[in-house]
Amino acid sequence: MPDPGTGEARITFVGYRRPAVESGDYEITVEQNVTIERDGAARTETFSVSRGFTVAGERFALPPSAIRSVFPPAGSLGDHGNVLPHVILDRPTLPWERDPCPTGDDQPPWLALLLLTEDERREPQVITLGELTRGPAYFPTVTLEDHQSPDDPVTVIDLPAGLLTDLLPHYDDLGYLAHVRMGDGADAAVVVGSRPPPGPSSTVHLVSLEHRFRRAGSAQPVFDVGTGGPDSLVRLITLASWRFACVDKSQTFAAMVRGLAGDGGSLRLPDTGTPTADAFLGQGFVPVAHELRHGGRSVAWYRGPLLTGSADSGPVTPVRTADALLRFHPDMGMFDIGYAAAWQLGRLLALQSTDFAVTLYEWRRRRAQSARRAMAEPDGYPLAVTEIDDTLPSGVLNWLIQLARLESVPFGYLVPDERLLPAETIRFFGLDQDWLRYLVDGAYSIGRLSRYDADLDEAHPLPLDHPRITGALIRSDVVTGYPGLLVDGYADATTDHPLPQVRVEQLSDGVLICLFKGELARLDLHQRPESQHLAVENEAHGRFGKSLRAPGAGTGAAPPPLTGLSFGPRGTLPLAILTSAMAEAMRIGPADLSAGHFALQMTETAERIRFRLDEDVP
Repeated sequence: MPDPGTGEARITFVGYRRPAVESGDYEITVEQNVTIERDGAARTETFSVSRGFTVAGERFALPPSAIRSVFPPAGSLGDHGNVLPHVILDRPTLPWERDPCPTGDDQPPWLALLLLTEDERREPQVITLGELTRGPAYFPTVTLEDHQSPDDPVTVIDLPAGLLTDLLPHYDDLGYLAHVRMGDGADAAVVVGSRPPPGPSSTVHLVSLEHRFRRAGSAQPVFDVGTGGPDSLVRLITLASWRFACVDKSQTFAAMVRGLAGDGGSLRLPDTGTPTADAFLGQGFVPVAHELRHGGRSVAWYRGPLLTGSADSGPVTPVRTADALLRFHPDMGMFDIGYAAAWQLGRLLALQSTDFAVTLYEWRRRRAQSARRAMAEPDGYPLAVTEIDDTLPSGVLNWLIQLARLESVPFGYLVPDERLLPAETIRFFGLDQDWLRYLVDGAYSIGRLSRYDADLDEAHPLPLDHPRITGALIRSDVVTGYPGLLVDGYADATTDHPLPQVRVEQLSDGVLICLFKGELARLDLHQRPESQHLAVENEAHGRFGKSLRAPGAGTGAAPPPLTGLSFGPRGTLPLAILTSAMAEAMRIGPADLSAGHFALQMTETAERIRFRLDEDVP
């Protein structure tokens, strides 16, 4: 949510959100007492009815829509060695809808993240609920709810008991590893892992801990690994999983984005040494194969809508064929087919959209009929006749507006030569409004059969606005490695008044287009708030620390940083020691340190990288 004073986005961390009704089977009974008085005597009858119902929350599987995002991103290759992986769940009550222990109130979350190294990783297997307690791996007896069947599938992993004893948090620590984030759109639950990646490749599993902890008397509940030894297998239900790697320290978000400006190139091919050809190349043209009408083949110049400069000659004259837009350059003996290709592309895209083409053609016939009637009877028909609705259908206009934003335009028309956009680069451009007008006119030409139709189009131009549009084209692993990348454009390099966003969309694997209304002077790239991850600060000799934030609104002095803390077994965080030290530094009691406080202190803010178009580097 925006801060009233600064306008900046704010996120609130809440320790938990329990559901109003937990998952399970319920029975509701309604009674009604009716008293009847007759002849001075009263008689009371009771009517009662009971009905059962089930609150069927997720238990053995999660739909893909339940997971909003994960971090580190699946398949990423960045420097995540100090990061605590997390998963963001769309329903904010989900981690507290079931219990990890069969007894007790106000229990911690039943979901946990388990990070496995390449040596520890086990392949998940899909079995049925009826097979959970069978086989070599231990799984306690489970009672199915009414809506569940022994034949329902479930995904499990079998891990050694000793490994689980080292990796799973203690019961009292589970509460720190889940919280609710408020303020970034819809509220969401976040489940956090307790182990930074200790190796180059990691697999993370979101596992169910429902009823997996057992209480012995008044002691703290412990995870039930059965009666076998450390090497015996224990079965866990895995609700989701993903993999990532920590192999390249240069693959951090900031380093990858800064690397985009390394070559400082533009959307043009290198010079050839021939002045005449270099003049075309300098304007962004590329040589392409050109098939002539009579069947011959040649080479022509082509330039798409992305320019390093600007081009806007105003409204264009409607044409009936693409040949009318061919330009011949006698000094080179070559055609310029850019605008002709745009017009023909618009026509082909319109014909491909059957609904649009049919609606446009029918409207053209109505408009022509209305125009002929107006010429025949300028003062109106003497007899009552049905009015002809010649208003341009809104569906047609909306389709053309989307086309003017380059939607549905194949990537090869935007970047005709891959050398214009090498890997790990960013290219800034302005849109050629003439190219866009011919693209739209080609689509609008469906049903333009005669000179009369073309004259009508010219006399009644489309109500389309063609403002100055600028933007950037990004080709980088950062596009795929950080899904949902946020892009802001500004008209001034030093102020924070954003330009209206026309389109920001991933065109293909690793390619992002960003269009803004107005002249772009600055471009900011930053991660979504859910990419604000929890992390520690690695120190020498296997120790870690953490810098703490000031309490409240952050205006006071920050507590002293935590340093010299030792990792637990297999590089896990010693949460009891960490939270105790954190509470002492914040001068609060350990019981007053909530999961929200812990998340706030452990969170690393998302980085924002800024490009100024008057500079060579961000």
